[in-house]
Amino acid sequence: VEFVESGGAVVQSGESLRLTCVGHGGLFSLATVDWYRQAPGKERDWVARVTWFNTTGYDDSVKGRFTVSRDNAKTTVYLQMDNLVPEDTGVYFCKDTDTQAWGQGTQVTVSA
Repeated sequence: VEFVESGGAVVQSGESLRLTCVGHGGLFSLATVDWYRQAPGKERDWVARVTWFNTTGYDDSVKGRFTVSRDNAKTTVYLQMDNLVPEDTGVYFCKDTDTQAWGQGTQVTVSA
């Protein structure tokens, strides 16, 4: 499955955003999807996962603030981000863990 991300924006600390990752091609319902983010000048870091059987996992830095979910009927994965902090700034990507296909990313900027 290949993905297209959207929903990034410039927000202030404490605000919320919902990112969307729409899948195209393949069997979306069988795809396990990871969210990553890449801060300026840094490597791409894993953020969250939703498996094909709808279990989830989170990096400690976002646990309790971010929620990943999926809607197979819409071939879409969501990343709800609450209580954002400047350290959450970066380009957010989703990836199919089977095909290793990356989306193009969406920019999130959190100002203090």
